[in-house]
Amino acid sequence: MPRYASIDIGTNSVLLLIAEANASGTFEAVLERAEITRLGRGVDRSKRLAPEAIEGTLQVLESFAADARRLRVQWLVVSATSAARDASNGADFIAQAKARAGLDVEIIAGDEEARLSFTSAFADFGGASPLVVLDIGGGSTEFIFGAADGRVGFRRSFDVGSVRLTERFVATDPVSQAELASVRAHLEQTFAALPAPPAHARLVAVAGTATTVCAVCRQIEPYDASKVHAAVLSRAEVSATLERLRAMPVDERRRLPGLQPKRADVIAAGALVLDVAMARLGATEVTISDRGLRWGLLVDRFGAMR
Repeated sequence: MPRYASIDIGTNSVLLLIAEANASGTFEAVLERAEITRLGRGVDRSKRLAPEAIEGTLQVLESFAADARRLRVQWLVVSATSAARDASNGADFIAQAKARAGLDVEIIAGDEEARLSFTSAFADFGGASPLVVLDIGGGSTEFIFGAADGRVGFRRSFDVGSVRLTERFVATDPVSQAELASVRAHLEQTFAALPAPPAHARLVAVAGTATTVCAVCRQIEPYDASKVHAAVLSRAEVSATLERLRAMPVDERRRLPGLQPKRADVIAAGALVLDVAMARLGATEVTISDRGLRWGLLVDRFGAMR
């Protein structure tokens, strides 16, 4: 059976998906891996990828490429998002990924990132009602409004994410109420550009911030995708989890059930993005998707080949 793979190189993490097409024609994971490399550390300030961040990411890409060869992947697509597209030396990183790991990396624009995230969410949750898909990353956040038939009516990428906001606004440990207020005000101003969402739309949040908020809220340890994917959180649960994360020192956050230790320093800002987005959209609940850009890439690039 042919095997397909996608690699999503984000600002905070790098994700691998290797999958086969099952009898029903949908993709089924053979292997999924996620490593936090913080490729985008400092990019908001310097506009450059740091050498140590590049090296750590390249080592992970070499490992992921070895997995793909070992599992006899026939088709592979690799994308890079906010950090790589914002950095002046993004092209150098792409060249090194080719030389070191043999990977052809495509830097995708924010609108394309949004479209692919919607493709992933629609495959799992589309058809019954309009969808609003929220993709909170380390460097950017995407909003996509789509009809029940999958037609996208609005999509936009904003340069706010868990890493970028933490580096820009947070200097205390734990996060102070004043810093939280500053981030909230910035997000409210940024998201004021959003139009009203479709009536009776279902809000779906993808990517690591959303899955982490869910895992922490529900105390899912060790992480179990089957318990996170399609879980529904109320706005009250999101707000309570945000306050719990904000008030907790980083060292204490690292020991929380459901939280990857390397995500501990940026998760409060990421949870605030989710909280403010829900308020702006008038959403009382959010459906969590454990799938995201990597699944959207697979469906978009290889769906017609199955």
